[in-house]
Amino acid sequence: MSSHDEMDAFEGAAAASLSSRAMAARPMPYLDDLNPAQRAAVEALDGPVLMLAGAGTGKTKALTARIVHLLASGKARPNEILAVTFTNKAAREMKNRVGRMLGEAVEGMPWLGTFHAICVKLLRRHAELVGLKSNFTILDTDDQLRLLKQLIAANNIDEKRWPARQLSGIIDNWKNRAWTPEKVPAAEASAFNNRGTELYDQYQTRLRELNATDFGDLLLHMVTIFQTHEDVLAQYQRWFRYILVDEYQDTNVAQYLWLRLLAGAHHNICCVGDDDQSIYGWRGAEVGNILRFEKDFPGAKVVRLEQNYRSTPHILAAASGVIRGNKGRLGKELWTEAEEGEKVRLIGHWDGEEEARWIGEEVEAMQKGTRGLRPLSLDDMAILVRASHQMRAFEDRFLTIGLPYRVIGGPRFYERLEIRDAMAYFRLVVSPDDDLAFERIVNTPKRGLGDKAQQTIQRVARDNGVSLVDGARLCVDEGHIGGKGAGQLRALVEGLDRWNAFTRGPLRRINVGDELLDDGAAETFEYGPPEMSHVELAEIILDESGYTAMWQNDKTPEAPGRLENLKELVKALESFENLQGFLEHVALIMDNEQGEDGEKVSIMTLHAAKGLEFPAVFLPGWEDGLFPSQRSMDEAGLKGLEEERRLAYVGITRAEEICTITFAGNRRVYGQWQSALPSRFIDELPEEHVDVLTPPGLYGGGYGAAGMQSQIHEKAARADVYNSPGWKRMQSRQQARPMAQPQEVRNQVIDSTAISAYTVGDRVFHQKFGYGAITGIEGDKLDIAFEKAGQKKVVAKFVMGADDVPF
Repeated sequence: MSSHDEMDAFEGAAAASLSSRAMAARPMPYLDDLNPAQRAAVEALDGPVLMLAGAGTGKTKALTARIVHLLASGKARPNEILAVTFTNKAAREMKNRVGRMLGEAVEGMPWLGTFHAICVKLLRRHAELVGLKSNFTILDTDDQLRLLKQLIAANNIDEKRWPARQLSGIIDNWKNRAWTPEKVPAAEASAFNNRGTELYDQYQTRLRELNATDFGDLLLHMVTIFQTHEDVLAQYQRWFRYILVDEYQDTNVAQYLWLRLLAGAHHNICCVGDDDQSIYGWRGAEVGNILRFEKDFPGAKVVRLEQNYRSTPHILAAASGVIRGNKGRLGKELWTEAEEGEKVRLIGHWDGEEEARWIGEEVEAMQKGTRGLRPLSLDDMAILVRASHQMRAFEDRFLTIGLPYRVIGGPRFYERLEIRDAMAYFRLVVSPDDDLAFERIVNTPKRGLGDKAQQTIQRVARDNGVSLVDGARLCVDEGHIGGKGAGQLRALVEGLDRWNAFTRGPLRRINVGDELLDDGAAETFEYGPPEMSHVELAEIILDESGYTAMWQNDKTPEAPGRLENLKELVKALESFENLQGFLEHVALIMDNEQGEDGEKVSIMTLHAAKGLEFPAVFLPGWEDGLFPSQRSMDEAGLKGLEEERRLAYVGITRAEEICTITFAGNRRVYGQWQSALPSRFIDELPEEHVDVLTPPGLYGGGYGAAGMQSQIHEKAARADVYNSPGWKRMQSRQQARPMAQPQEVRNQVIDSTAISAYTVGDRVFHQKFGYGAITGIEGDKLDIAFEKAGQKKVVAKFVMGADDVPF
């Protein structure tokens, strides 16, 4: 090296040293507001870093501070940072936070966004490498299905047996695993009647011909390009000097491969996530991605963010106690400097309706501040359910008592598509002149009645001045509609006539005065009581119309939930005398619903609640089979159970001050009472952090019923929970004298000659409805005004005198 070269090197080193000192001397207030763990994660800029961030530990704050530190320290320019999120909202929030921390608007950060948004930019630059043009279009779901239906028809496949939605789900799953058609393993080749991979290949070919992609292609194509074109990969490895990933536990295989390829050269990747909050396995997320981070990136620095800024110590201890049951986790212990606060509250109820009544009362009490706590706004409270069909009981209760609420992450129960369809069938059966209901269901499910056929029905009805149902009948009788649609329309009309007949009983003769019956003018007729219950009729309508089968044959992820909602709708009918009464009830409560302004209680699923927090949280339905979900355990075994446990952890940690867990001892399934065991997660709660509430009377669990008791004992023995601490705790707190299982009076034959042991005004107790006063007596049938359940008709043998209740 020449003297001049040596001098240049010396001066360069001196300049770098001076620059480094100057940068280090700059004020960095964004670091001062971090706790030691957060600061360690922010300052570890070089090499792989896993920020294992528990719930409420300020991971977004630490992640954005890390971006700011990269910029402020001169480690990277804005265009050299790749920051990936899962939602546009999270990307916007991150960018805004970075701007606030820097004290200036953030410009020139083109690579901060969602996986799909970033991949669109990359793919437009290299589209030709996968047979596309840079101006390719991205198909939405409807366009994808239309294309798949065309392929299915072209291959002479029966679309009814093998629907396009099912194929769409299969292909999307393969793309999430980064499988191109030739990479689909042999074990998956039997999908879609052994034609799945063949149709997948045709689908990809057709997309290229259309110069189009679907959302799954955006990542798949970029992974393919990086794997097959080393020069392109090397270019972006140089460009993206630092990579940051939010919610790493939710990544699927394609996202994981994409990130690993980009970080393969410099390993400057920081992933932020919580293995205990990986709850999206059903849509492709792989918790294993975060669990093997240290193996994928040897020498990785793992920083645990464990100081929680959201919840009280009791709530954190309860959540930690539950999640310890999972074996597949990296492990951490959340702690907080907050005051101890209230213990997690645990309470059992007789059934789901009583659970909803009690929670409604608690919400009102918390709003008024009558529970010894500070008054809470309705906006401060949330009810988090495992399955959407659980919302119905709470919506009905809140509408009845006028408690404003909002459903987050989906429509309200009676506004859901499948519920509105079913209600349209019910409306049409009760009132055949309801043309709007007919228009909704005439081709739902598909009956081969397209727009032209429906226009014909309307024309015939209009020309004859009759309803659309009668117009359809004329079209069938007079041959205005032919082909397959004619037979389907005839079946629908005949079905409506048959179902309508079931709403009333046979005609019977009624005497008028004391005149003899040999004169026809001296007698009249009326319909007797229906020979079939309206609950049974509702099930028959949904089955015979083909509506239930339509969703049973639907292979989309939403279909099982829609079927559960239909079951819940049928269950809701049990509280009413007939279909018409139920329809009137729904119409009235929906008409009286609150406006958009003002405070509201939030109702949502546990999945939708991730990332949210509330001062008070109610977690209802903690029963084995419901939560943990039996379907999840059946389909995924231990892996499914562990994801359910993570869901419980997420639910508990949404609560800031008050967390209430409830369960019901009985639920109605297809009109029959079935006993339910408390969730196994309840016994994993640490007792010292739980306060078991004892509700008045038998509302606390219903284990006193003799029939229920034997069933529960048998289930407990099989499940090996009979000797568990939680079981003993609930049994000791909620014992009651054996009583008969409650029954609805409409299912009983009333003995009008019976002499009642009660008199009007007597105070009585019913195991389901609680305390009430007798307002009327007819033989062994009692009219009772219950304090909590309202007016009911009950057979006398199912109540007992209030003085005889053993508590």
